[in-house]
Amino acid sequence: MSIEGLKKIDREYVSLSAKKIETLLDQINDVIVDKKQTIKLCVTCLFAGGHFLLEDRPGMGKTSLVKTISRLMGLSEQRIQFTNDLLPADILGTSTFNKNSQSFQFHKGPLFSNFILADELNRATPKTQSACLQAMEEHRVTMDGQLYDLPQPFFLIATQNPQENIGTFPLPESQLDRFLMKLELGFPSREAEKKILKGRDRNEWIQELTSILTPEEVLEIMDSVTNVTVADSALDYLQDIVEKSRTLSWGLSPRAARDFNKAAKAYAFIEGRTFVIPEDYQAVGVAVMNHRLRSHEDFGEKNSSQLAQEIIQAVPIP
Repeated sequence: MSIEGLKKIDREYVSLSAKKIETLLDQINDVIVDKKQTIKLCVTCLFAGGHFLLEDRPGMGKTSLVKTISRLMGLSEQRIQFTNDLLPADILGTSTFNKNSQSFQFHKGPLFSNFILADELNRATPKTQSACLQAMEEHRVTMDGQLYDLPQPFFLIATQNPQENIGTFPLPESQLDRFLMKLELGFPSREAEKKILKGRDRNEWIQELTSILTPEEVLEIMDSVTNVTVADSALDYLQDIVEKSRTLSWGLSPRAARDFNKAAKAYAFIEGRTFVIPEDYQAVGVAVMNHRLRSHEDFGEKNSSQLAQEIIQAVPIP
């Protein structure tokens, strides 16, 4: 088969997958109204193989969004409610002594699932928060000197209460950097809120949803995303953004730059393209950067999202 034929097959697969993903997005938008771009970024993050952090007030629909996505992707789901008395063993699992075999046996905790909803992650103590670090980076955990692989695909989606809320522990920078994106839902529009008030119970609705994708299809899409083409000119544009971020604040780490590129490739795939354009970096840029930036004192009241937007606007498109 010629190289041209292989490229044609790739394009056809991307086109067919993009249509399926569009159906997925439409169904999520039916349940979580008025948040199309946020939902698209959530799905982009997952197909890039990343984890995302949802920060918002309680009752904004964060948990419903996560449950809807996992249901439609056909993934096994575990919800872990983080509280200040939660211990690492409650997440990872414990080893108990078996009298019959005269040996210790490891009993896996709720972390061993495809889709983990870490609800109100910042209500737990730093020791418990850190139990997720290895899993997020390596997709495996170490217990009693033994390595245990997590199911694939593995996604950790965390919700976080605003820092001004009572009983929260700020996430350290090392953990924030392991989230590919940080997103907010925010209040719905007046018209959308009326639709929510008049509509059916979302929990019942979610339970009735049927999967659009299988775990195998999700893995196949993730693998295809890695093969999306990035031209040198696009990479130069990404590096210009990264370098600009390092002049305005603490800046993006090499891992953040790598994740930025992954997110742009996933966004291009969802758009039905086999190559990245600068607009893909712009579309995902704020979500990728906002939790990784720390402004200098001379930036006044500007928050990290505003800084991220300014960085993108300051870098010329090639």
